[in-house]
Amino acid sequence: MNLVIFDVDGTLIDSQNMIVTAMDRAFAAHGLAAPSRAEVLSIVGLSLETAMRALVKEEADALAGPLTEAYKAAFFDLRQSEEHHEPLFPGALAALDRLSGREDVVLGIATGKSRRGVNAIMDLHNLHGRFATIQTADDHPSKPNPGMVSAAIAETGVLPQRATVIGDTTFDMEMARAAGARAIGVGWGYHPNEALAAAGAQIVLSHFDELDRALEAHFLEEAAR
Repeated sequence: MNLVIFDVDGTLIDSQNMIVTAMDRAFAAHGLAAPSRAEVLSIVGLSLETAMRALVKEEADALAGPLTEAYKAAFFDLRQSEEHHEPLFPGALAALDRLSGREDVVLGIATGKSRRGVNAIMDLHNLHGRFATIQTADDHPSKPNPGMVSAAIAETGVLPQRATVIGDTTFDMEMARAAGARAIGVGWGYHPNEALAAAGAQIVLSHFDELDRALEAHFLEEAAR
């Protein structure tokens, strides 16, 4: 059996506009200048308070907590409004359908989102029932700590070497390698291809249509061992 673990933001869904808008509102609520879009996208994938500490230039200990709560409130408001727009990337749903239909594959999620955030995405895109394990920031240290992947491996009973993490950030790649799993990067997300490769991605995809072939090569290699 093979375990394929997906990141969410920047991998399955394009949430950058929601993230940047919520971040702008959070910083404005505390009278602070908002970080640039590039700065915000650079920390996508980290758990919220860890991300805030990376973005706050001064007084991180005092501000990270309040900014985290302000961001959560802003994102919740956006999710209830007509501005809520977190589309799946092209080919994502078809790829999930193909993989979930295989008898030798189980799917998982490892995300810096909260469980509430994951449930909202599941509802929005009708993704319920596809994932055997869902690991969120509610229960684990921030990426690149390997806790999420290790928990997914333990929960599904799959060998670490038969687990693959699909993600768009260096945090995903480092997390996968630290857990003994394979790492596949995606080039449509929030970190540059060269950074993904340097962080341990064995291949960086340019479209979801390339995922099946990349995974099959890994499955065959492990089966031959």
